Amino acid sequence: MTPGINAARKAKVRHRIHEYQHDPASESFGTEAAEKMGVDPVRVFKTLVVAIDGKDLAVGVLPVTSMLSMKLVAKAAGGKKAVMADKQDVQRSTGYVLGGVSPLGQKKRLKTFIDDSARSFDTIFVSAGRRGLEIELAPHDLAQLTGGVFTPLHQD
Repeated sequence: MTPGINAARKAKVRHRIHEYQHDPASESFGTEAAEKMGVDPVRVFKTLVVAIDGKDLAVGVLPVTSMLSMKLVAKAAGGKKAVMADKQDVQRSTGYVLGGVSPLGQKKRLKTFIDDSARSFDTIFVSAGRRGLEIELAPHDLAQLTGGVFTPLHQD
């Protein structure tokens, strides 16, 4: 089990684990997950780690079909500017490899922001901590487990 799955189990949160055969040639981990699980991609959420104002790391959780707005995530985090975090910083702070970063069970708990759209679903899917492994849970449970805040994170 991954730290993400263990966090959900320890908190006794209702969840389901979905495993699929990850294709190393896949360029979009989230889109691949949606296709292989046969799930509408708007219910599959990616976990992106950003650096706020060049110092603090934060997590944005948003549908794989959307682009993260750096302006919106910076504003949500109380900063002026956000950029994608350095790969080594992401792995060091979360304990996960890129493409398998889970918002749950991270080594260091980062400020977490969940796209508002999550609230329109009974359950959503996020990485369970490795490529080819997803965890399905209620959005409010995800927020509770991560200390996450619902906010708009993308502009269409």
